[in-house]
Amino acid sequence: MLIPAILVRMSNRTYLLLLGIALAASRLAHAPHLWADDTLPLASAQQVWRGATLYRDVWFDKPPLVSWIYLMWGAQGGWPLRLAGALFAWVAAWLAFLAARSRWGDAEGRWAAFLMAFFLIFGLPSAVLPLASDSLLLAPHLAAILFAWRGHALLSGAAAGAGLLASSKALLILPVCVLWQIRSPLPVIAGFAIPNLAAILWMSTQGSLADFWRQAWEWGRIYAANTFVEHPLREGVSRTVNWLGFHSAAAIAAFIGLAREKPRDRTRWILWLILAMLGVAAGLRFFPRYYFLLLPPLALAGSRGCVILTRGRAGLALILLLLAIPALRFGPRYFTLAADALAGRETQWRDLALDRDSREVAAMLGQGSLFVWGFRSEIYLYSGLRPASRFLESQAVSGVLADRHLFRSDAVAPEFVAPQRQELLRSRPDWIVDAAGPLNPAMEVRKWLPEWMSAYREVARSKYSAVYRLR
Repeated sequence: MLIPAILVRMSNRTYLLLLGIALAASRLAHAPHLWADDTLPLASAQQVWRGATLYRDVWFDKPPLVSWIYLMWGAQGGWPLRLAGALFAWVAAWLAFLAARSRWGDAEGRWAAFLMAFFLIFGLPSAVLPLASDSLLLAPHLAAILFAWRGHALLSGAAAGAGLLASSKALLILPVCVLWQIRSPLPVIAGFAIPNLAAILWMSTQGSLADFWRQAWEWGRIYAANTFVEHPLREGVSRTVNWLGFHSAAAIAAFIGLAREKPRDRTRWILWLILAMLGVAAGLRFFPRYYFLLLPPLALAGSRGCVILTRGRAGLALILLLLAIPALRFGPRYFTLAADALAGRETQWRDLALDRDSREVAAMLGQGSLFVWGFRSEIYLYSGLRPASRFLESQAVSGVLADRHLFRSDAVAPEFVAPQRQELLRSRPDWIVDAAGPLNPAMEVRKWLPEWMSAYREVARSKYSAVYRLR
C-alpha cells in the first residue's frame, strides 16, 4: 500500500498539481489534431478574433461562451488549444475538490478531484477533449454547487447563470441550486439572471441579439426536436448502462456515499441526479458528451463513498480494479499518439481520418474565399481562407443536421432554412469544398444547389472531399 501512503502525506497543492500535469499530458498527445466538436467553435472564434461579430456576422448555433472562450488564447489550435483544455478540466477538478472538502473533508476533496480528472482523461476522446458546450458547463455546474453548499445563494445562481452562456442545460442546474438553498430561492434566481442580462445587453449593443435568439435558441430547439435515433428508449438504456459500466468506480462509490446521507439530503441528491439525467435524455440522442451533466453529482457523491470504501484493503482493491476498466480501454491511445508525434509520423488512427483528410484538402486550396458543404469547419482553420458568408458549415442552409449528414439526407424545418439558403446563394466563394457528398452521395452539393454550382468546376478530390473552384 505504498502509493496510498505517499498520497496521504502529499500536500493538497502538490496533489492538484500532479492532476494538472496528467491532464496536460493527455491533451498534448492530441495537439496536432482536431475533433469534430473542436472545429466550429474554434473557426467561429477565429472570425471574431479577426473583427467579426458572433451571430451577426458568423452563424453559430451554440451559446456565446462556447465561441468566446477561445478568444482567451487568440483562437489558436494546436498546443494552445490543448493546454487550455487541460486548464479547464483542471479547474473542474479543483472545484470538485473545494466542494467535497467543504462538505466533508480533505480526503473526500482529493477523491472528488481525482474522479473528475480521471474521467476527463479516460473517456472517448471526441467527448473529453474538445472545449464544447457540454464540457464547458462542468465548471459552472460545480461552482454553483460549491457556492450553494457554502451558503452563498447569489453566487450559486450566478455560476449557474454563467453556465447558461455555455449550454441551455444550465436551466436544469438552477433548480438544483434552489434545492440546496431552499431558504433563499430569490437570491439564487437573481444571481442566475445577472450574467445573462449582461450578455443580452452586450449583444444588443452589437446588433446581434435577434440573430443570437434565432441561431442558438430557435435552431437549437429544432435540433433537439429532431432526433435520428429510431428507438430512443432502447438506445438510452443501452448507452446509459455502458456509461455507468465505464464509470462504475464512481457509480458504486456514489451509491455507498448516498446511503450515508441524511434522508432530506439524500432526497436532494436523488433529485439532482434525476434532473441531470433529464438533461442527458434531452433531444433523445444520448451522445457520450451529454453525460457530463451526470459527472459532477457522481464524482462528488462518489468521493464520499471512496473514502468509506478505501478504509479497508478490499474496498481499495475494488476501486482500483473498476478504475482499470476505462484506463485500459482509453489509455493506450495516448501513448500511441505521443509516440507518433515525437517521431514526426502521421497517425493512422481511423477516428482521425476526417481530420487528416481536411488537412490534405486545405493544402489543395489557393487564395480567396471558401465555403465548406458538410460539417468540417476545420478546413477554414487549416487553409487560413476567409469564409465567403456567415456560414461555416451547411446545416443551416440544407436543414440536414450534423448528426446524420454522412449517412442520411432528410432535411428539417424547410421554412426556417429557406432564408439562410438564399443568403448563401447570393455569395460567390472562390472555393467550395464538398465534405459530405463523397461519403454520402445523397448529400452532394451539386444535387442540392445545381444552379449555384453551375458556376463552379471540380478541380481536385481527396478520399472524403471534392474541391470546386469558381469558373
